[in-house]
Amino acid sequence: MAGLMRRYHVTTFGCQMNAHDSERIKGMLESLGLGEAVAPDEADVLVFNTCTIREKPDTKLAAYLGDAAARKRERPDTIVAVGGCYAEAQRERIFERYPFVDVAFGPGSIPHLGEWIDAGGYGVERGRFGTHEHFAADLPDRRERRHQAWVQVSMGCNSACSYCIVPAVRGREQSRRPGEILAEVTRLAHEGVREITLLGQNVNSWGRDLAPDLHTEFGELLRACDAVDGIERIRFTSPHPKDFREPVIAAVAECASVCEHVHLPLQSGSARVLKAMRRTYGPERYLKLVAQLRAAIPDLALGTDIIVGFPGETDADFDATLAVVEEARFDSAFTFVYSPRSGTAAAAMPDQIDDGVKRDRMEQLVAVVQRIAAENNARRIGRIEQVLVEGPSRTDPDLWRGRTRRNTTVNFDGACAPGDLVDVMIDAASSTTLRGRAVPALVAM
Repeated sequence: MAGLMRRYHVTTFGCQMNAHDSERIKGMLESLGLGEAVAPDEADVLVFNTCTIREKPDTKLAAYLGDAAARKRERPDTIVAVGGCYAEAQRERIFERYPFVDVAFGPGSIPHLGEWIDAGGYGVERGRFGTHEHFAADLPDRRERRHQAWVQVSMGCNSACSYCIVPAVRGREQSRRPGEILAEVTRLAHEGVREITLLGQNVNSWGRDLAPDLHTEFGELLRACDAVDGIERIRFTSPHPKDFREPVIAAVAECASVCEHVHLPLQSGSARVLKAMRRTYGPERYLKLVAQLRAAIPDLALGTDIIVGFPGETDADFDATLAVVEEARFDSAFTFVYSPRSGTAAAAMPDQIDDGVKRDRMEQLVAVVQRIAAENNARRIGRIEQVLVEGPSRTDPDLWRGRTRRNTTVNFDGACAPGDLVDVMIDAASSTTLRGRAVPALVAM
């Protein structure tokens, strides 16, 4: 019907950077006069912001695009847009595989999306890729939570991990200037944001491509953000162990608003596999860094990423990974079965691991990770944790959900609202969550 607002729906796959990009995509579409649709079948513009780091997101995308094709047959004026890393990796093949797709764009081309999809749906381009000259952070955003925000500090990656396609789809590392970052953080604080997460493919190598007189060391950036009034929690992801240097450790330890949580990707505990992965560190160096972090940061929560079934991984290599997990005692871990990505060095390596062996090793790894996480969380019982309220619990609408400074999810009873900082007495724990009840704020004596 003429005069009705056109509506969009964005489906996001993958990492925190994609989540941040989707907020910018939403903000851009709303600046064009579109409103957000609750469900895809109510939208005039369907946007899929994709991931291609592993095979599973590709498979899920195919199912979603099947639904989009059906929608397009029913409503030929529906615009279907595929963005993100999968689009960048596939490029023109997107239109060969999915001829109903109207727009495809890589992550470096997000700032141009508004030129291709306007409020009337005219002038749609077929595809734009590889233009990594703009930060999506410069675009308007539409945040899911008023009190939390992503802040992009860099894009791209200069590492050459043999399994990873990110440098090919996100480009070489580029750092935002510190003044731009601090201006955004200050603006967010004025808008009521209490927690920020600094984002980069290798966040702690930020600034290496900028002039030294700009004070471009990641520890300095953490300290500058810590000095912004109103920002009470600072997180960052994802660092590379090779770049986690003493000034960064000191900043995490000394800055009041920087949370006691570090996500430190391990990938494997085998020196031989890490070398094949081109990770530039071994298990001994990794565990030494873990010890440095724990010594400097009391009550540190440590998260990680681990890949199972990398080409050539033997039983002894996998046992070495389990040994590092036992020693590091991670509070959380993202665990992945290796899947070859076209164009990466690992995809062409001999001795690809049987899928059944991968599944068996994954089951063993998950069991160890969950046991250690449950033991760690059980030690929180009886403590009072400060929780930033995010909203109602996903499992019980009578409870609230939030996160501790250590990034653990807490479901709890109490009177509060999203964005509040609440003291919660922890009564129970599992491997992934804590359970508690709000208590009166402790008054400093």
